Amino acid sequence: MITTANRLNRIEEYYFSHKLREVRRLAASGRDIINLGIGNPDLPPSKNTLAQLADTAQQASSHGYQPYRGVAALREAMAGWYQRTYGVSLDEQDELLPLMGSKEGIFHISMAFLDEGDHVLVPDPGYPGYAGAARLAGAKMISYNLTEANDWLPDLEALGRQDLSRVKIMWLNYPHMPTGALANRSFFEQLVDFGRKHHILLCHDNPYSQILNPDKPLSLLSIPGAKTCCIELNSLSKSHNMAGWRVGMMAGNKQFIDAALTVKSNLDSGMFLGTQHAAVAALQNSAEWHQSQNEIYRERRELVYRLLDSLAFNYSKENTAGMFVWARVPESIENVEIFLDEILYGADVFITPGKVFGKNGERYVRISVCQPKEIIQKAAERIEAFTNKRKIAV
Repeated sequence: MITTANRLNRIEEYYFSHKLREVRRLAASGRDIINLGIGNPDLPPSKNTLAQLADTAQQASSHGYQPYRGVAALREAMAGWYQRTYGVSLDEQDELLPLMGSKEGIFHISMAFLDEGDHVLVPDPGYPGYAGAARLAGAKMISYNLTEANDWLPDLEALGRQDLSRVKIMWLNYPHMPTGALANRSFFEQLVDFGRKHHILLCHDNPYSQILNPDKPLSLLSIPGAKTCCIELNSLSKSHNMAGWRVGMMAGNKQFIDAALTVKSNLDSGMFLGTQHAAVAALQNSAEWHQSQNEIYRERRELVYRLLDSLAFNYSKENTAGMFVWARVPESIENVEIFLDEILYGADVFITPGKVFGKNGERYVRISVCQPKEIIQKAAERIEAFTNKRKIAV
């Protein structure tokens, strides 16, 4: 009998992998399922991005293996984008590594820095990929609490009182997913002090800073001294409507980048040149282009607010960014996941339960703005009709 590796016992199949399989099954049976569950941009990349892909793909010389570090033009474009967007200077040769999506970077960092038995601080609620990568690396995942009462920020004072001697990595993500919470520069300064004091590698996942952000986008690497203890991941998936293209980046000091590259170079053979040249074009998108995307998302978000109002869910409009709305479910709904399954099967609308992101998300839901206004409106009408019928039945 051939058995699977023991490391698979440490993780479960990603929630969206099996849940979206269920959603597809319902759609295949003829049901018109509206998916408000995932942040899958439905808007296209810029015209210049598409034109550059087509142009490069037509060149006979474009289809061979590419450098593991990416072509120089892409690293230069990433460095320029970091300077314009965040005011952060990066050496494009030594301090940047193009990735096939930032999710890849989470795995590379975990493999490069974690040994069996090391501890990793993971936010609750937070992106499930952080915990999954830590467990695959054989490390022990230690959750740290994020709560609405503390604006979804970690309590660094409380963390500092714990035994952190075996903690190697702390995962961070601001603007935060799933809550949308923002961290200001002062808090980032506290984080860098915390990481340096406790000799912890701060890994900041930063893909949402250009989406519905009321403040100037902020990078953890903009804090003095951050490069001594910080790696930042970023992505074109959300901010440039390129989720399926798989283009991300890792930024940090040469030692950190070289360690991640050691892992990466054993797993892939470089990114298609057409994708890299298209990413160069995307990184030149104007401020007006980003503003137009955000205006569309802003209008959609207002409709999501109305949908949540109809359910008497509570949410905040202040100090949030990103392409999701995070909302607290009233106590009158005893089991959030069962209620959302009733909406899926009764109203043909899929909404993500907050418990997917940790125990602190159990009384919350997350709704995406990655659907056209008319689809969000249709979802609201279906849910209202379903809940009215449900009240009558009760």
